[in-house]
Amino acid sequence: MQKIKICPKNLKGSVNIPPSKSLAHRAIIAAGLAKGESIIENISYSKDIIATIHGMKNFGVSINEIYKDDDKVLNVKGVSRIEIKNNIIDCIESGSTLRFLIPIALLQGDKEVTFIGRGKLPQRPLDEYYNIFHKENIFYQNEKGNLPLRIKGQLKSGEFYLKGDISSQFITGLMFALPLLNGDSKIIITSKLESKGYVNLTIDILNKFGVKVENNLYKEFYIKGNQNYISRNYKVEGDFSQGAFWIVAGAIGEEIICKNLNINSLQGDKEIINIIKSMGGNIDINDDFVKVSPSRLKGITIDASEIPDLVPILAVAGSVSIGVTKIINAKRVRIKECDRLHAIACELNKIGGEVEELEDGLIIKGNKKLKGDVVDSWNDHRIAMALAVASIACEEPLIINNSEAVEKSYPNFWEEFKNVGGDMEINDFDIK
Repeated sequence: MQKIKICPKNLKGSVNIPPSKSLAHRAIIAAGLAKGESIIENISYSKDIIATIHGMKNFGVSINEIYKDDDKVLNVKGVSRIEIKNNIIDCIESGSTLRFLIPIALLQGDKEVTFIGRGKLPQRPLDEYYNIFHKENIFYQNEKGNLPLRIKGQLKSGEFYLKGDISSQFITGLMFALPLLNGDSKIIITSKLESKGYVNLTIDILNKFGVKVENNLYKEFYIKGNQNYISRNYKVEGDFSQGAFWIVAGAIGEEIICKNLNINSLQGDKEIINIIKSMGGNIDINDDFVKVSPSRLKGITIDASEIPDLVPILAVAGSVSIGVTKIINAKRVRIKECDRLHAIACELNKIGGEVEELEDGLIIKGNKKLKGDVVDSWNDHRIAMALAVASIACEEPLIINNSEAVEKSYPNFWEEFKNVGGDMEINDFDIK
């Protein structure tokens, strides 16, 4: 277990925001399903992305790192028909890998495939797929509802009914596979669709790789069969869900310049800019960077239904704002890498925050200062990074247990934290 001790200090400087994990997953999968050769630029090898790369390799896709103009890029040689090379797919802790690859594994129909995972992933719900398996007579077996999951069968075109308020990842998984089937298909959403931004990313990536999906007001999605993915070169843009940590750090500390953010991005988490502005944040938007200056934040009501990944860092922002911040429509956050509503409420309250946990949200009474203490990441990358930003407002050192959780999505987070002035020690101190 890695522990990090942070002495409170304002952060200041510039950060190259890492590439979008959401877009990288999608680009690697689309390239892998395209016959021919694709080049994917700007990849960060987080544990989640490594899981997807290995998963696609198990489907017969060739993926190698090569040099292009002195930069390392991914060379992906896709397959027109997947062939199971290894029937065990280790998703590590990546929900995206698991839910995106399950329908793709059912394109081949012949061989049994077993999906495994670690941490909280084995307990994350897959009922939306199980309902489809029952209807399609696809064999599946799990361990009392958890991973490992064994599946065997052939996915067939038709109508697929999915709830919209569980996870958009099920929709994305089907969108990857259905265009390759013989007949046309329709995905019908049976409840309000949340996280529309992630569905938009999927449709956009599919379009860039030659596959069309017709969106009928996010209630139905029409997908013609017998389509072909087309190989291409693609550069992954910066990740707003990771940029959010530095945007809040700039607002509550000193000036932070966030590079590699596309202000015209389809990423739903781009909403962090509007939210922090609404809280009184000083944000300047330029062509190739976003500058955040020290601000006097005030509490507001934040609807998290479209931006669940922002909840931990928004809770930190609310904790150091004037007045009350309410985060609503966030129930889905409880089934992430940990119960993030409970985790962030517990840890912020340990360090002087006033956070009330509701069934589907948080009520946060702002304080100008927090205190130091020993906190835990709950083995969740976003909890670890949010608490690191909270250290800016602490009066005493903050010790974060399980700080290595950041490797899931942002392997060099602590290096960047130090580069912008973070005062930290790793493991070489005593906890009293």
